[in-house]
Amino acid sequence: MSTPRIPLPGPDEMTAAQRAVFDKIVSGPRGTLVGPLRAAMHNPALADCWQALGQVLRYETSLPDSLNELAILVAARHWNSELEWTIHAGAARRAGLDEGVIEALRAGRLPDFTSEAEREIYEFSRQLLETGRVSEASYTAVRARWDALGVVELTALVGYYSMVAMTLNAHGIPLPDHIPAELNSTPDTRTALPPSLRPATAQ
Repeated sequence: MSTPRIPLPGPDEMTAAQRAVFDKIVSGPRGTLVGPLRAAMHNPALADCWQALGQVLRYETSLPDSLNELAILVAARHWNSELEWTIHAGAARRAGLDEGVIEALRAGRLPDFTSEAEREIYEFSRQLLETGRVSEASYTAVRARWDALGVVELTALVGYYSMVAMTLNAHGIPLPDHIPAELNSTPDTRTALPPSLRPATAQ
């Protein structure tokens, strides 16, 4: 297990302000304190805002859970974030994302998507991560399927999980002891995922 670069206080070591945020986190849908919030706890106000934003983007968007998790995995793979990948690969499986799609992303290959909606989410997320922008075609496809609400949520989701990945990578936040690593990638690089092509039948 890697050693974090900063102290990560446990519940018994927290200040009253930290403990109040901790209790809010573990009583919510996460159920536990894992990942970047362990670092954010050094500033309880930051941790509180962070956990609230994360709860909305992970659990309360209009996008189906499987597509939400697909976008998160694209971000985790792009930034080669072990903890983010491993936690969300499990969440993606529980949400019904095909194992072949997960494995292709892990290997840095273009997945054989099970739906056009998956391809659209992948391509939007990939472009946003690679260039900070999204082509008119990819933007229009996501907006046409999920309306303005969905395309705003997806953009925020990719940005949020980039912040998560950067925090995990910068501070060396380790996986919990009982969870084996799945990504096993070089942490100090990025992975450029291949672009997808719209099937001819959809043109």
